[in-house]
Formats: sequence, C-alpha cells, structure tokens
Amino acid sequence: MILKDLYYTSKAALRIFKVSTPRLIWKIAYTFGIKSMRNMARYDKRVRKGEDFFPCFMMISLTEVCNLSCSGCWVSRGGKKQLTHEQLDGIIRECKSHGANFFGLLGGEPFLYKGLLDIIEKHPDCYFQIFTNGTLITDEIAARMRKLGNVTPVISIEGLEEESDRRRQRDGVFQKTLQGMRNCRKNKLIFGAAASICKGNYDELVNEKHILSLAKEGAMYMWYYIYRPVGSEPNPEVCLDESQIRGLRKFLVDQRDKAPLFIIDTYWDDKGNAICPGASGMSHHIAPSGAVEFCPVVQMSTRVLNHDSSNLTEVMKEYGMISDMRKFTAEKTRGCILMEDPASMREFLDKEGAEDYTSRGTVREEYENMCSVPGHYMKDDPIPERNVIYRFLKKRYFFGFGAYG
Repeated sequence: MILKDLYYTSKAALRIFKVSTPRLIWKIAYTFGIKSMRNMARYDKRVRKGEDFFPCFMMISLTEVCNLSCSGCWVSRGGKKQLTHEQLDGIIRECKSHGANFFGLLGGEPFLYKGLLDIIEKHPDCYFQIFTNGTLITDEIAARMRKLGNVTPVISIEGLEEESDRRRQRDGVFQKTLQGMRNCRKNKLIFGAAASICKGNYDELVNEKHILSLAKEGAMYMWYYIYRPVGSEPNPEVCLDESQIRGLRKFLVDQRDKAPLFIIDTYWDDKGNAICPGASGMSHHIAPSGAVEFCPVVQMSTRVLNHDSSNLTEVMKEYGMISDMRKFTAEKTRGCILMEDPASMREFLDKEGAEDYTSRGTVREEYENMCSVPGHYMKDDPIPERNVIYRFLKKRYFFGFGAYG
C-alpha cells in the first residue's frame, strides 16, 4: 500500500519535472513548500505559547471588477472597489514580517487589477496563487508569469461547455478558459484548475474522465470546493445534498491513489474530520475595500486597513471579532457555519457590530434570507485519507491548531 501511494504521488510530481523548468520547480519547492512549512511551524508555536495572533496565509481579494457575471458569485456585480497598490504592497510586507510568504489572490478577476504582476515582481521571496477565470491569460501574460517564477494560476472551470457558459452567463467562456490553460502549458507554468461543485456540475466534474482531461491540458493540481449560496444570486437550490458531499469526499480520497495530478481540498483533515481554515486561524481574508474578514464569503467586518496597511499587525493582534468568531465557529460546528447555521452567524455579526463594506451593500439582508444547507461536516461518519503521503501532510498541517479542543 505504501509503495502504491508513493508510486502515484511521485508520478504526479514527475509530471511537473517533465513539463516545467528547473527554476519554476525550485521556486515552488522552496518559496512555497519549504518556507510555508517553516511558517506553519512558527504559527503552531505561537498558538501553543499564547503569543500574538497572525495567520499562516492571507487570502486577498484585489478588486470587485470582473469581466464575467457568474451565477453564485459573492463579489458585487459592477462593483469598483479595489485595494490600492500601496495597500497591497503593505499587506505583503506586514505578512512577511511574521514569516507568512504565501498569498491567495482573488477578485473579481485578478488580471483586471492593473500592475498586479509588477507588485508580484517586487516580492520574489513570496509565492502567489492567482484564482482566475483564465480568459485573460494571454501568451504574453503567461510568459511574464514564467519570467517571474513565483506565481501559480489556478483556473476556475465551473462545468463543461454548456454548464460553464450557463454559470458564467456568457457564451464562449469555456473555450476562452481552455485557451488560457493552453497558454500556461505553452509557457511551462505550474498551474492548476479549480471548481465549485454544485448539483449542476457534479456529474460533469466529479469523475475520473474530467481529472484526466485536465491533466492532458497541463494542469498539475485540481482544487475542489463546495458551492456556497452567497452573493446577490445565492441559488441555494443547487447546493449539494449530504449524499453528494459524501460522494465528493470519497471521490477525492479515491483519486489521490491514482490521479496523474495532485487533488487538493481544504475541508477535511487526515482522519476525514471536517475543518474550517478560518476557525483554525490558518487563513483570513482581506476584501477589496480593505476590510479584514473571517473568510471570503463572510463579507462583514469591524476593522479596515489604513492607506498603507501598516495597521495589519495591530488589527490581527487586537481584532476581537476575528478571534471571537474563530471560537464561536469552532464551538458551533467543524464545518461551514455560513451554510449550516446562517441565523447564528448573522446574530453573531450583529452583536459584534460588523458592517458591510461591499459595493452592493446588501450582505446583511442576504444573510437574513439564507436557509440552512448541508456543509462538509459529516459528524460521526468521516472518511479518512488512505494515501500515506496526503495523510502525513494533512496530519502535520491540517490538524486545527487546537481550534476544536
């Protein structure tokens, strides 16, 4: 069993050596891999000693601006808010001072944030994962990312052609997304794909054929999410039911034993117990307005960054709502409180005096209208990891940092 796990994991890793370059491989291995492991060890040590809080990783939504208008997106349609260059640069510098050098960059569409790659170039000691719809990744943009070396695009595919265009509410998006992937492959980038799984795309994307097709297009990893009913068009009717969530979890575990690329999720630990990155403190979120939030889909806050983000360390140290919400969430569920108990979440946010900093300004009303839907917490019947490599990595880096007792 161990030899089999090593074989398939090494097979996925060897694909990177075959199609990428030594420089890009070194960048992800050292700048992301080794340095992030050191950072998580430092974070664990701070938690155990009760020292000042600062998360391991930071998720940053750069802008509300997007070239699409996708169903189920939490970003304000037509919104224009975005972080200034000074704020973004300041966030990165503040995080680096605490040993955090990995950043997830979201939107809107990150490639509509002018000067993005220039800012990434200023921080060669960091690694950046750009969550994108892929339609704006031209050959020139991909070549620039190759030159930088410290960036991996993760390209969202929300279904095959018909379903993708329906979700994107525009024709031809699927083919443009594939072209973006092919431009990444042409330039030997280490890139991945992602999907938010709902009832509409479950059968199309949760299967081995789709995994193999992504590998053929050059993707090195696949990141699966569970659809969350948020934003101005939440569409809760397309949320997965409990059996589908369990089926997704089983599929991920099975595919880790044989997929030609790495299968990623941030929902379950090595034993298959549900986990919330926000509750564990591993990661929090900064919105385009500069609001510091619990996670990207909890779009209310009580603290906002200043003009150069020099108050970020102070905010994390003294931010009562964030620390209280970590405790509150962990006590309520190991899963997603927004999905499982939106009423309690809304009451908590109101009690904390949290405000909506989005352009649309309707988040509180959206939460009032939310109903409970199944989340990824499978309670007393978890599905543990089988692959020894993934099991080790999750045991070492996904153990909740004391959040769940």
